[in-house]
Amino acid sequence: MEWLISLAPILGPLFGMTGVLGGAWMVHRRESRKNRKDERTAQASTYVTSVQTVTDGFTQLLEQQRAMNAQTLERVTTLETKQTALERKVEVLEEEQRQWRRWKAAAVDYIHQLRGTLAKFYSGPPPTPPREIAEDLVDEAGL
Repeated sequence: MEWLISLAPILGPLFGMTGVLGGAWMVHRRESRKNRKDERTAQASTYVTSVQTVTDGFTQLLEQQRAMNAQTLERVTTLETKQTALERKVEVLEEEQRQWRRWKAAAVDYIHQLRGTLAKFYSGPPPTPPREIAEDLVDEAGL
């Protein structure tokens, strides 16, 4: 045991130095772990932020696309409504045109009958028709 006591001046500082080195190593290890953890947290935070940014971008694009689709659908509906209204107007105008043609044909036929009746009672030439209907009467009379 005396030999152990005689080594005390050497072992004391050696154990002290070992304790200091061990403590320093443990502090270093704790700091490096903390730094790695902070780095991973920062990377995860950056990753989460970038994923959120991408998600927000896609959400905005999707909302824009939906808005464009809704606007396009509204325009198509409006155009279809206008087309239907125009088709109705065209049908009305076509019917009016048919009525005018029937009226014109009936009027020309009636004028020919009147001219025939007038020719029976009146020996002179029939009166000259107005220029608006002269072509219709000449064409019909020429047949």
